[in-house]
Amino acid sequence: MVKTALDNFPRPPCAELLGWRLLDARPEDGWIKLGFEGKPEFCNPAGFIQGGMLSAMLDDTMGPAVLVMSEGRLYTTTISMTVNFLSPAKPGPIIGEATVTQLGKTIAFVEASTRNQS
Repeated sequence: MVKTALDNFPRPPCAELLGWRLLDARPEDGWIKLGFEGKPEFCNPAGFIQGGMLSAMLDDTMGPAVLVMSEGRLYTTTISMTVNFLSPAKPGPIIGEATVTQLGKTIAFVEASTRNQS
């Protein structure tokens, strides 16, 4: 696995809750691939992962993309996030991928997606 700024970065409690784990990264491209655990406790009454939990996974994918691209220099705070749900997520392993599309001095633009692991 490629070495990233995340190697010595302690996982915060929210990442632990979501089952966060680094799967792959290309720091020079601002790209990261993470794994999450879609726990049964995260499900809505229909049996799918609740949208807020998926949004948290997206947020916890985009921030680390900026962190690895900036070699640990930039920690992000989300100022705006638009989420479009295309299909429901089932409980189980979930993959998150993010790419930094533009990195400025104070604002980063990042695109991300989650999907059930195939």
